[in-house]
Order: sequence, then C-alpha cells, then structure tokens
Amino acid sequence: MVKESRTLLTYADAGVSISTGNELIESIKPAAIRTKRPGVVDGLGGFGALFDLKDAGYVDPILVAATDGVGTKLLIAIETQNYSAIGTDLVAMCVNDLICQGAEPLFFLDYFATGKLELESATKIISSIAKGCELSGCSLIGGETAEMPGMYKANDFDLAGFAVGAVERGRVIPKDITNGDSLIGLASNGIHSNGFSLVRKVVEMSGLTWNSKSPFGDLSLGEELLTATRLYVKPILSLLKYNKIKGLAHITGGGITENIIRILPDKLTAEVLLDSWELPSVFGWLSQIGGLAEQELLRTFNVGIGMVAVVDKSNEEEVMNSLTNAGETVCKIGKVCEGTKIEYKGQLLK
Repeated sequence: MVKESRTLLTYADAGVSISTGNELIESIKPAAIRTKRPGVVDGLGGFGALFDLKDAGYVDPILVAATDGVGTKLLIAIETQNYSAIGTDLVAMCVNDLICQGAEPLFFLDYFATGKLELESATKIISSIAKGCELSGCSLIGGETAEMPGMYKANDFDLAGFAVGAVERGRVIPKDITNGDSLIGLASNGIHSNGFSLVRKVVEMSGLTWNSKSPFGDLSLGEELLTATRLYVKPILSLLKYNKIKGLAHITGGGITENIIRILPDKLTAEVLLDSWELPSVFGWLSQIGGLAEQELLRTFNVGIGMVAVVDKSNEEEVMNSLTNAGETVCKIGKVCEGTKIEYKGQLLK
C-alpha cells in the first residue's frame, strides 16, 4: 500500500507572515520611543497599553476619546506610493478633534490593515504616525497591524486612528459662549483630509495625473494634495490652560457650514465674513475645474480655515497674538450672533 504524501501548509503559504509583523514592530520601536511622555507605563508589544493619569499630572480628569481615518486621500498615497505624511494626517484628524473639548491628547493607537505587509512601506506609514504624535505631544502607545490577503489587494491598505486625551473637570469646552463673541480662524495648509472623493473626481475631469505639475503649487499634483493636515494642538493648549478659549471647531467634513454650528448654544449662530481671509489657490482650482459653487465649497472643504476658536471679544487680541507667536496664521473671521442658520457676508470666490 502506497502512503499518500501531503504538503504541510503554513500561515505564510496563505499570505500572512508573522515574521514580517515582528520585524515591523522592531523597526518602528525607535519612532515610538520618541513619542514617550509622562504617564506612559509600558512600551509596544503587550496585549494592552497602560497609561497613568496621575503621573501625567491630572487630579480630577475626564477622559475624552476620538477616532477617525483619512478617507480616500489614502488612494492618492497608494497610487503614488508616497507614504511620508499620511500617518500624520491620521493623528491630526483625531487630536485636532480632542482639543475641541478642551482635552490634551495623551496617547494614540493605530489600526493598519493591508493585503500584503511590506516592511519598508509599513515602516514609513507608522513612522509618519509617530511623527504626528510627537508634534502633538501624545504617545504612540500601541496599535494593530493586520495582514489580510483576499480582503485587500496586495498594495492596498487602510488606516484608522484612536486618540485618548484628558481635561480637568470643570474645564471642558465649549462653555459660556454668548452673543457677540469673536470667531478667530486658524489657517489650514491645504485640503487636509476631507472631501477627497470630490477632489479625485475633479482631478479626473482635469485630465491631469498625480505626477503632473500642480496647477496651484510648485510640486507635483499628487505631492501637493498629500500635504499633511495641520496639527493645532500645541499652540492651543496654552490658551486652554488660561481659559482664553470658549469653544473650538475643527473644520473637517461638513466644512465651515456644519462645524461651527455644532459648538454653539441653541438660538445662536455664526456670522462669517468671507472676505476676511484669502482663499488658497487649490480651492479656486477645484471650483474652476469642477464647476463647484461657493456653497458647495463651504460645506465640503475647510476653504483655508482649519480651526475656529470662539473667544470673548475682550480676549480677541491676546488670543490672536499668542497664536501668531506660536506660528499660526490667524484672522478674525466673524462673530457669534442670534439665529439658527449660519450667515455669510462677502464673497469667497472672487
């Protein structure tokens, strides 16, 4: 009787390499170590990550959590194989939300899923996450890398981020916003990470490729569009410490039209002066090529204002000077007024 021979399968034969995953953890440890801050109890590699709020200096804290992704901006990074900033986008989308509650970002976790784990590209992606954490003062405390052949094509990947912050009880914002308060706009540095399904549609209409010279910048079109979302954490934290800000609106999905209203009390709205800042050329190009109306721009994109602070009129000058000294480009873009629907004055598109 002839004995049947059988091939012994391994997990690697199914397309998943545990060894590559272990190599990735080792390769990103130096970047993660650079993000360590007071409160971190342990490093990468455990089943869970530990954080000591008392060691971080908190007495009676409320935890604030945020999760987000970067949407179809990922497709541009995948198609151009440019991974230098996409992780910073991920961090920014989460930590810029946290500070809108008055919270200091403490730690960050990422979820990275791909069809095939390529060590070089994965290291670049997670290193850019670590860079975003370092720039915002929070620790990359853990995460998950999932290699899932069949779920994703070999070079495809997805990212999700999870940030946790804290704010002392009684210091949560928004609070005490009243009629007549000033709206201070902090400039964006591009499209950030919202509206990219529409951006990609406009690029398709234009006939340009990601490698084409950008019509609105010095780099290639792909490089310009992959500019990392601006991190507003550090310049704002000192103002929060001294109770100089009543409310913050991160201008993400829904644009200026939807996001300022979210933080205002009932029966109060915003009067926004569209002539008070210069529309970045990327948005003018999108409008021209895509035939986008002003209202569409205002409801889809940040149109040059990435964060809006609500401050008492008496603190307006101090807040603007502080932000300017911290490297932000700021201007007064309007005020809080009575009403239920946002009011625009002036023109965005000249």
